[in-house]
Amino acid sequence: MPQNTSFQRAADAPSLPTGTVKFILYCLSGFRGWIVLMLLMETGQAASSILVPYAIKAIMDGVAHLSGTSVLETLRAPLLLLLGLNVAEILFSRGSGAVLIIMGPRLRQRTTRAMYAYLQYHAPRYFGSHFAGALAHRISETAMSVNHTTWSVLCDFWPILVTFSVSIALLLNVHQGLGLLVAGWVLAYVSLSYWLATRCQPYAQSYAATRSLVNGKIVDAVTHILNAKLFARLHFERQYLDGFLETEVRAGRRTFWYMERVRWFQFIAAAALKIGTIYYALTLWDGGVIGVGDFTMSVGLALLIISDARNLTRRFLEFFEYVGNVANGVNTIVQPHEIVDAPDAKPLKISRGRIEFRNVRFGYEPNQPVFDGLNVVIEPGQRVGLVGFSGSGKSTFVGLMLRNYEPQSGRILIDGMDIQQVRLDSLHEQVSLIPQDPSLFHRSLKENIGYGRLEADDEAIQVAARMAHADDFIRVMPEGYDSLVGERGVKLSGGQRQRIAIARVMLKDAPILILDEATSSLDSLTEQTIQENLDRAMGRKTVIAIAHRLSTIAHLDRILVFDQGRIVEDGGHDQLLARQGVYYRLWSMQAGGFLPLT
Repeated sequence: MPQNTSFQRAADAPSLPTGTVKFILYCLSGFRGWIVLMLLMETGQAASSILVPYAIKAIMDGVAHLSGTSVLETLRAPLLLLLGLNVAEILFSRGSGAVLIIMGPRLRQRTTRAMYAYLQYHAPRYFGSHFAGALAHRISETAMSVNHTTWSVLCDFWPILVTFSVSIALLLNVHQGLGLLVAGWVLAYVSLSYWLATRCQPYAQSYAATRSLVNGKIVDAVTHILNAKLFARLHFERQYLDGFLETEVRAGRRTFWYMERVRWFQFIAAAALKIGTIYYALTLWDGGVIGVGDFTMSVGLALLIISDARNLTRRFLEFFEYVGNVANGVNTIVQPHEIVDAPDAKPLKISRGRIEFRNVRFGYEPNQPVFDGLNVVIEPGQRVGLVGFSGSGKSTFVGLMLRNYEPQSGRILIDGMDIQQVRLDSLHEQVSLIPQDPSLFHRSLKENIGYGRLEADDEAIQVAARMAHADDFIRVMPEGYDSLVGERGVKLSGGQRQRIAIARVMLKDAPILILDEATSSLDSLTEQTIQENLDRAMGRKTVIAIAHRLSTIAHLDRILVFDQGRIVEDGGHDQLLARQGVYYRLWSMQAGGFLPLT
C-alpha cells in the first residue's frame, strides 16, 4: 500500500509506515545496538565454525612434517587454535542466544503494542467489516512474523553469507581454481534456490490461505455445535467439513510435491559439489600443487558449505512467508483512519446538554442518504424517546451523535460546539450509552462495573449495582463481585448483562445519557424497579431513549417519530395520541406494548 498525502491517521496513533520493509524497520528502530551486537556474535560464531577445517589443515600439515619431536609439542599451536575456535563458537553462539532472549520478547511487545494502539483509532465501520478474532490473530501473527523475519536475516542469511565468504577466501588462498569452483557453485546454487523459492511461494501462500479457511470453518462449526445438535445435523457438519479438509489435502500435496522437486535439486547439487571438490582437490594433491592439509581443509569446507546451503530454499520460503504475513497485517490494520480529531480540536465541555442537528445529510453510501437536511433541537435536560420501524434512522441518529460516523454535510452541535471540532475522547467521556446487547469484558464483575469510573471505590461500585438491581444476583455468585463473566459475558443471562451495563453507566454519571432498548431483556417487575432508579439517576441529564416497546418511553418529555430518515411527528405521548397520526397507529398496532418489526 503506497504512502500518499491523503493518508489520514489519528494524531495520537503511532505513525506506522504502510510499506512492509519500512514497517519492519520501524519496529526494529529501538533495537539498533542489540542488532549490531547480534550481527557481531553471529559473525564470530560463523567464522569460528568455518575456520575449524583450517585448524585441522594445520594439524595435518604438522603431522606430515613430524621430525622426531613430541607430537603435542609440534602441534601445540594448531591444537590451541582448534580449541580456541571451538570455545569461541560456543561463546559467540550463546552470546547470540542471550541477545535473542533479551531482544525477542521486547520486539514482539513493541510490534503488538504499536499495532493495537493504531487499531484503537479505527471507526466502528472498520470493526463492522472485520471479525474481532481475525484482527487479534492478525496482530499476533504480524508481531511474530516481524520477529521471525529479523531472525531469518540475522541468524540464517547473515551467518550463511559469512560462511560462504570465509570458505571461498580460504580456498582461494589454497588454490585459485579450487576457490573459483566453489564460488561459482555458491553463486549458481543461491541464485537457483532463490528462483525456486519465488516459484514455490504461490503454492505455499495458497496452502496457507486454505489452512486459514479450514481453521475458520472448524471454529464456526464448534461455535455453533449446539445448533447442529438441535437440528440433528452432526453428520451433515462432518460431511460439510470433509469437503474443506479435502481441499486442504490437495493444496498441501501440490505444495509438498513442488518442495520435493526442490529437494531433488538440493541433493543433486550437494552431491555435485562434494564429488567435484574432492575430485579436483585429489587431482591437485596428486600433482603436488597442494598438500594433504589443504586437501583435508577443502573437503571439510565443502561439507560445511553443503550443510549450510542444503536448507537455503526452505529458509527462503519461510522468509517470504514471514514477510507476506507482515504485509498482510500492515495492509489490514494500517489503513487510513476514517474519523480523526481536527488539528485544532478542543475538549468538549458540557454545561447544559443542548443537542442540535443542523441541516444534517448522511448516508452510509453517499448517494443513498439516510438523512437529507435533518434539523432537530433537543433542549438541555429533556428526556426524548425515538420511535419508528427498523431502518427508519433511530440508530443512525445516535451513531452520528456519538460520532461513530460523520455527516456528508451539516453540523451536529452540543452546547453550541460542533462535535467534529472537539476531541473524540472528550465527547465519549461525557456521553453514556446503554446498548440493547451490552458487551462485557472477560474480567470480574467489579472491573466491568468500575469501567464506568476507573477511580471508583468498592462502595460506589456496589451502590451502582444496587441501583441497577444487580447486587442480589452478584452476591450469590461463588466469588461475588470478583466473579469472572466469561467472554463477552457469556456466563451471565441477557438480563444480568444488561443490568451490569446499566450499573456501569450509572457509575459513569455522564451529562448525556443514551438508552438503546436498555431494559429489553428484563422482566416487567425488574424493569419497573430499574426504570424508577434510572429516572432518579437521570436527574436533569439530557436523555435519548430508543424503544420498540412504546410503554417504556410514554412517560418521557418528548417523542420523535422517525420514518424513512425523517422526523414525521414530534411531541409528548398524549399529544401524539391525540393527533391520531403515525405514533397513534404504532401504539394501536402494538401487542403487549411491543412495536411490530414491519
